[in-house]
Amino acid sequence: MAFSNSASRFVGADILRNGAFEDTAICVADGKFADQLPGLGCSDADLSGYCLLPGIIDLHGDAFERHIAPRPTAPFPTATALVSVDRDAAANGVTTAWMAQSWSWEGGSRGPDFAETFMADLATYRPHLLTDLRIQLRCETHTVETADRLIDAVKTHGIDYVIFNNHIDEALEMVTSDPEGLAIWGKRAGRDLTAHVQLVKDTKNKQADVPRYLCTLASAFDELGVKYGSHDDSDATTRDYYSMIGAKNCEFPTKFEPAQLAKNTGDPILMGAPNVVRGGSQSGNISAEHLIRHGLCDALVSDYHYPSLAQATRTLADKKILSFEAAWAMVSINPARIMGLSDRGEIADGKRADMVVINTDSGQIEGTMVAGRWSFLCGALAQRICTPNLSVAHAAE
Repeated sequence: MAFSNSASRFVGADILRNGAFEDTAICVADGKFADQLPGLGCSDADLSGYCLLPGIIDLHGDAFERHIAPRPTAPFPTATALVSVDRDAAANGVTTAWMAQSWSWEGGSRGPDFAETFMADLATYRPHLLTDLRIQLRCETHTVETADRLIDAVKTHGIDYVIFNNHIDEALEMVTSDPEGLAIWGKRAGRDLTAHVQLVKDTKNKQADVPRYLCTLASAFDELGVKYGSHDDSDATTRDYYSMIGAKNCEFPTKFEPAQLAKNTGDPILMGAPNVVRGGSQSGNISAEHLIRHGLCDALVSDYHYPSLAQATRTLADKKILSFEAAWAMVSINPARIMGLSDRGEIADGKRADMVVINTDSGQIEGTMVAGRWSFLCGALAQRICTPNLSVAHAAE
């Protein structure tokens, strides 16, 4: 997307910079923040009554699955779904987001065939993006026969983030503990219960090949500069294994021990924002709030609900668990640092102009800017911005 040469200065707002709110001004030109713009014509926008915050960076979200299939038996083309995902993210202050697409033995919408189609559809839609949408591949550990195919997909589509997870043991347990739930699981991929149980057992038999498979992938990811980690670590031994092979990002540890080990080894810990907002895990795992109180969470992610990202920061501040500034860092600068994105995550001179504008009175997001262009505008902010003398570029231009 080309950027306008016009420049704008935002005045009157409380701006979150360097970990504190400042009553100052910030300029935007050519997609970047600037403290000053000497020699350029600059139109002012009075944003009194608003807070300007760094754009939200979401490292893991699967809400896109609901846009693809609002009902299990009513899927929509991914090209159509991406449009609504894009707007959903923008309306909730998200400026960069990884969609967690499975690469699984399950098949169906979570199998490699679908993943490759999804990656291709995103590449086609990319010129029209409002939000910087990316794909995180959730690689099931027992997809051992797909190493070459996965590495090729990563190279072809520029995938920069992969997470390892293992749902085989959970599926085996459900054979006796929850056959109805397992039947629903299989139905999503077009199998009846008998066929799904057989697939689970056959896949479990590939266990001996898993360590070599993961190490092969890890070596390839290191060479390609891909960030990788693990999901749902249930004990310290599991987290230690993944950390040793280079899978540093620790997503959704289910208990205290793997989170503590991640902290001790300097591995980033990611937890779901909905867990914070709802007061606990919908799966019965450890509370995100509990880990945050113990300093065992570095970033919050949307998981299955984009609105929870901003809501979680207010929840943490209201409960006095963290200051609002520290809470917002968990959805902005911290994720940027975890992913090595030095160009974003904060409102600072020379950084990419990604920001969220919140109405101080209502607490509602009324504007989202991505690389200097508005991806979302509503309410009174839209009335202020959409005036003839204001020259900030719009995403639709």
